Amino acid sequence: MKSSTQFLAIPLLLATWSAFGAGGGSMPSGGGSEFRPKEPPRPEEQARTTYNAGVRALEKADELSADATRQADPRKQQKAGDKARNGYASALKKFTRATELHPVMHEAWNYVGYTQRKLGNYDAALAAYERALTLKPGYAEAIEYRGHAYLGLNRLVEAKEAYLTLYSGNRALADKLLVAMREWIGARRGAAGVDPVVIDAFASWVDERGTIARQTAGLTRAGARAGWR
Repeated sequence: MKSSTQFLAIPLLLATWSAFGAGGGSMPSGGGSEFRPKEPPRPEEQARTTYNAGVRALEKADELSADATRQADPRKQQKAGDKARNGYASALKKFTRATELHPVMHEAWNYVGYTQRKLGNYDAALAAYERALTLKPGYAEAIEYRGHAYLGLNRLVEAKEAYLTLYSGNRALADKLLVAMREWIGARRGAAGVDPVVIDAFASWVDERGTIARQTAGLTRAGARAGWR
């Protein structure tokens, strides 16, 4: 799952004009005011533009991915899934370019990780999330997305740590990661590759955390506001 995508504001660039002042000098050849073309955008501005294009491509890919899961016809599901993967690949190129133009853009690194994960490149995704968190320690969105990548690699200890970190600082994203954990359990039960004992132990932990989350929901700001109504 993913949090709502975020666009970055792009400052407007104004063209620079110069005009000759009044007072007796002769006009330059060609007449009229001299035009100075606006300067090309700085790398940071180009990075924002490229990043925002990546966000648009990402949103379309997410829509296609959701559509694929709703399809009952295997051929339609495959077609929508292929389109979604192409969309993620296109978005990845844009986010990667944004990091090349502006290497300290943590949002772009975060979405490099997201798109890499959607394409099944979990190790590359983890490296990108690590870069985002190095640039912005405690970046909640990257912690959540990294938790999903840990699940994809069956690294349950790290996934638990990601959840607990979010639980103490961002309950909304912690809840999303807990939902993904339940989905992981459902997908892995009866499948090869993970010890059933490990799955059962993880399921017990997830159930326990879900119970705690429900019991303490009123202690959060959102929960308190809901209780006042």
